Amino acid sequence: MPRVKRGTTHVKRRKNILKKTKGYKWGRKNKIKQAKEAILHAGTHALRDRRKKKRVNRRLWQTKLGAALKTLDWNYSSFIGAMKKYKSELDRKVLSQIAEENPKAFANIVKSFR
Repeated sequence: MPRVKRGTTHVKRRKNILKKTKGYKWGRKNKIKQAKEAILHAGTHALRDRRKKKRVNRRLWQTKLGAALKTLDWNYSSFIGAMKKYKSELDRKVLSQIAEENPKAFANIVKSFR
């Protein structure tokens, strides 16, 4: 059986691993075993934080809406209740953007739910 040399495959694999760990600190950027471990953990954190980002943004929209409604002498919970009662299609993200960029239009929207 002929001898098989796998140097090119190994180098290619190592190069791809180290490309993914660019910018990491200490041995995690240039030592294969540590780099593999770092990539593995980075992947799990990335997956978790993509989910977490959605929760964080929703809380931000709620806070922005609450602040905008407070200036109009209304609170967040009663406004959301009124929106559900009238089956509004506007979501919190859109409403918070309107409240931030165009307060007069937001005031008109709020008046329509009173």
